[in-house]
Amino acid sequence: MSEDLHVEAHREPGVLRVSARTAVVLLLFVVIFTALMAATYQATKPLLDASAQAEKLRLINEVLPAGAYDNDLLADAVELPPLRALGTGEATKLYRARKDGKPVALVLEAAAPDGYSGRIGLILAVQADGALAAVRVTAHKETPGLGDYIDPKKDKNKKRPWITQFNGLGHDLALGGRMKVKKDGGAIDQMTGATISARAVTNATARALVW
Repeated sequence: MSEDLHVEAHREPGVLRVSARTAVVLLLFVVIFTALMAATYQATKPLLDASAQAEKLRLINEVLPAGAYDNDLLADAVELPPLRALGTGEATKLYRARKDGKPVALVLEAAAPDGYSGRIGLILAVQADGALAAVRVTAHKETPGLGDYIDPKKDKNKKRPWITQFNGLGHDLALGGRMKVKKDGGAIDQMTGATISARAVTNATARALVW
């Protein structure tokens, strides 16, 4: 019995030393891994930021051609809080387009919460005179081949996509309650059998114009 206790007493310090070494190795691994991840993030962050800015500018130029302004649009922006009128559930940015120092348009994001398959993201440009330059869909889950015609890339009518009928519409159309689909007594065409998607985009655009 005393011999067993003696062996056990010698074994315990060895086990503790092994456990301590294992803990140190694991700690070093975690520290090195964390440092590598941080270094990778710092190295790739400028590229990710540049890519995100390029994509944002591409979307902006879909509703406002680059030749329409000469300022740094991404730098000339103000942050907007979440706004019910715009359907935005998070902070967004309002971009101020200028030409020769004079305001020419505002570019902003909006959303329709009532698409057939959920939220529809929008970006629109409003000219200095209040007219709508253009609106485009930035995100949606509408039914392929049916409601997705709201996205000009999916619209089968490549010559005159559905959403281009908003180009140049006056502010007064929204104020007068006429910026609605024809099925609701408005001036905007909709595709037969896919009114919900068109209605959601139209109503969200009208709300953004009168905001």
